[in-house]
Amino acid sequence: MDPRIETINRLASLVKSRIGDKKPVLGIVLGSGLGSLANSIQDPVVIPYRELPEFPVSTAVGHKGNFIVGELGGKTVIAMQGRIHYYEGYGMDQVVLPIRVMIGVGIKTLIVSNAAGGTNLAYHVGDLMIIRDHINLLPNPLIGPNFDDFGPRFPDMTRPYDPALIRLAVQVGDELGIKMHRGVYVGGTGPSYETPAEYKYFRTIGGDAVGMSTIPEVIVARHAGVPVFGISVITNEAHDDYADDFVNDGDDVVKAANAAAERMSRLITHMIEKMSL
Repeated sequence: MDPRIETINRLASLVKSRIGDKKPVLGIVLGSGLGSLANSIQDPVVIPYRELPEFPVSTAVGHKGNFIVGELGGKTVIAMQGRIHYYEGYGMDQVVLPIRVMIGVGIKTLIVSNAAGGTNLAYHVGDLMIIRDHINLLPNPLIGPNFDDFGPRFPDMTRPYDPALIRLAVQVGDELGIKMHRGVYVGGTGPSYETPAEYKYFRTIGGDAVGMSTIPEVIVARHAGVPVFGISVITNEAHDDYADDFVNDGDDVVKAANAAAERMSRLITHMIEKMSL
């Protein structure tokens, strides 16, 4: 057996042993500054990444680095309170390892969130964007020997973000009075912020928001046939007409994400309540 598969199976078994009778049906990835949704999870079991052998440890600002398993919206969920990024120096197998472990634990649906810069000129700080599609500028996590037990060599990506889940989000957003855009997310390696010329380029090729994560997670979930819903918090206006003294700041990004966390938490919780899993 591929040693990577053995690692995934071993970690999934370890997580199962830590959570007892809990059987998560939904995975949630909480991005920069958005880990507070984990506070809404009831009867939680917290598993720090550092307690899992061979598991990567999150080092990014605003990422605590825990699995949290418990009840949210009437469903048993497993949430990543902080994700793993390619720019932290991890190989792509390690970046997507947590997603594959959650699949091994038994999730049937994945929700991913992130902080992103709004390249669309109509987007402003604090806006929420449902991800309807993406443009990948990161290494593809499926490069290398295929994990046949997870999915096919050439998985379809016609609908990387599930249309039914997008419709549900729009319905719930309307009910709660939460306005959201629907746009295309561009994923780059980071960790440097993009130049104004790059922002203009992303906008020109159809990108509405840009970030440094998410897409590898979505690819491996879709590879395994797991439906995905994705949402971005716009934490800075990624335009190309800055003042001479403007500086992108990581702390400001986390603050903007925190400010939107309550709306996102309400949206996701109500979505989960309405899901049939």
